[in-house]
Amino acid sequence: MKLYHNLSQISFLKKSYAFKFLFVAFIGIHIPLIGILFFVLYYNHSVSPTSILVFSLLMTLLATLITLLVLNQLIKPISIASKALDDYRSNRKLSLLPTEYTDEAGLLLCNIQESIFEAESFINEKQDLIYMLSHDLKNFAGNPQGLAKLIISENPSDSVRQLAELICESTNLQFRYIENFIKLLQEQDRVVKGNLELRTVFFPSILPFINEQLEQRLEDKNIKLSLDVELTEASLRIDDGLLVQVLVNLISNAIKFSYFDSEIKVRIFSENSKVIITVTDNGIGFDKDQIDELFKKFTKMSRLGTANESSTGIGLYLCKKIIEKNNGKLSASSEGKNKGAEFRIEFEA
Repeated sequence: MKLYHNLSQISFLKKSYAFKFLFVAFIGIHIPLIGILFFVLYYNHSVSPTSILVFSLLMTLLATLITLLVLNQLIKPISIASKALDDYRSNRKLSLLPTEYTDEAGLLLCNIQESIFEAESFINEKQDLIYMLSHDLKNFAGNPQGLAKLIISENPSDSVRQLAELICESTNLQFRYIENFIKLLQEQDRVVKGNLELRTVFFPSILPFINEQLEQRLEDKNIKLSLDVELTEASLRIDDGLLVQVLVNLISNAIKFSYFDSEIKVRIFSENSKVIITVTDNGIGFDKDQIDELFKKFTKMSRLGTANESSTGIGLYLCKKIIEKNNGKLSASSEGKNKGAEFRIEFEA
């Protein structure tokens, strides 16, 4: 930046980045000519044509080298601007860029600086709004739960008690969804800032939460959920609540596209120093050339389930984002139509 700063102090170069390049190139082109003139005019002995030719080539090479080095220094503002943008996109690192220059490069630095801070402000405001809405949603869900508990405390009939308990279970499920959503936001913030910490996930302890959220849907289609847990625990860079939500989404997807009276298998195991989780069904499957489309946001592959269940086209996209942001990999495979599908999560152990 020192060369760029010094050239920016020259009045006729101050407002044009292109003129700075042309100025450096002009000087570089004329270095050989100036050298030859001095060599011819001030060399004491007679100068042979060969000597002039050799000297000219050496001066040209030297001038070219110097010009390239100087031009490389002159593009420093572009390099700094690019690095600042890349740091923010990759690690959400805020950089302070020089904004006092008035040429094209200076305006680029200024615009990138302003855009980064505007983006950071927007993200913070959005997260604050989501946290506020999540808090309000918990309050709204708490009202019917409070009424339901009041009804239970009045010793109602069995049928009324069952309905009130169902309301309590439903609102508890909503609370859990909201809490996991907030965790997702917090996890994303930690991921982009590079603060992922290893934490121990106990797989047997998360299974009841999965069963609780899927029990009714499994019963509706008389589908059996087989859980094969070969690995009790693992140190992963993902919150267990987020992992539960991913598995619930993957199993829900399997239920949607499975036939009545079928089976879904979930297997948790270790292989080649990796923690592997697979969700396998015997449903409608998909063609191999459709795999990439599966994980796209609002994918065109959104289809009705085997019981005409609707699809938002965003569930698998979110699962993949969550897994990848937590140093994992989510993939899918199928042998074709009506041959089932397997979704596979891999974490480095």
